Amino acid sequence: MQQSNQKNVIQNPQTPGQTQNSSPEMSDRDRLNDCLSSCKWMTDNLNIMAREASHRALHQDVLTILQETHQSARDTFNLMFELGHYKLEIEDAQKIQQAQQQFQNYAQTQFTNAGQGMMQ
Repeated sequence: MQQSNQKNVIQNPQTPGQTQNSSPEMSDRDRLNDCLSSCKWMTDNLNIMAREASHRALHQDVLTILQETHQSARDTFNLMFELGHYKLEIEDAQKIQQAQQQFQNYAQTQFTNAGQGMMQ
């Protein structure tokens, strides 16, 4: 893994033959992207199914499949990153700290207000 020429970007170099082609045939990148999109769609819908399953054994089976599908999505993303199809931008530590503080303030306000509403 290396930093690319662009400032604050981490990206693996694409392997030869992995560049975007203009032919109508699917490339390996297209196939991986399709797999990742399918996994995302499946996890969204399996999550609903797990939440709404009324039968205990079915619920457990769906949770197992959901976990495996999440792992498959993660493995596909990692492979795409290794092949140079994804890049990550390095964020400034101060911006990360500001976002974290903003979220903590929001969460604290929401939970405090929710708790006060329940006591009345």
